[in-house]
Amino acid sequence: MTRPTRLSLTTFVTLDGVLQAPGAPDEDTTGGFPHGGWSVPYGDEEFGGYMAEVFAGAGAFLLGRRTYDIFAAYWPAFTDPAHPIAAPLNSLPKYVASTTLTDPGWAGTTVIGRDDLAADVRALKEGDTDGELQVHGSGRLARSLLAADLVDTLRLLVFPVVLGTGLRLFPEGSRPTAFRHTGARTTPGGIAINTYAWDGRPRYGSYA
Repeated sequence: MTRPTRLSLTTFVTLDGVLQAPGAPDEDTTGGFPHGGWSVPYGDEEFGGYMAEVFAGAGAFLLGRRTYDIFAAYWPAFTDPAHPIAAPLNSLPKYVASTTLTDPGWAGTTVIGRDDLAADVRALKEGDTDGELQVHGSGRLARSLLAADLVDTLRLLVFPVVLGTGLRLFPEGSRPTAFRHTGARTTPGGIAINTYAWDGRPRYGSYA
């Protein structure tokens, strides 16, 4: 019997939960967002090493359209087969969730989600993938996957900054979900990295 593929979500957030445009000022200015590039000052060698570890566990990638376009414009230029991030991104299967993309130019890309994104992702998870089905960034896609209970592992990298505005990973009205904490580390630059496993619905009690 084929073992289901685990779907992991790795995302950068601020202390107030913002995930919008961590990598560059013009990455995503939706809503007039003025804080793009907020994660960059906190990057250090340990942070880079951790991300290399994450990518080493990939068997395939699932990306939202905006993140896919950013990655596709950058990573194919890195042809070193030993590069810890470019090599898996360029060689492994990639799935992009989009209702408008018709001709992806990045080799190894399949478009999904035109009719039923959740069903397409469930089918991917039931496939025989040697490694995780990894989602990186992709805020809108991430929220959809969380709402459908499709995320098995959540890697939350919390950066020591508050922005006050911007799109959040868990906006008001998010589906109540419990997670089990499975790992933690902190980089010298102050990034708190926590890993969680999906654990069903919240349980409630009283201290009285």
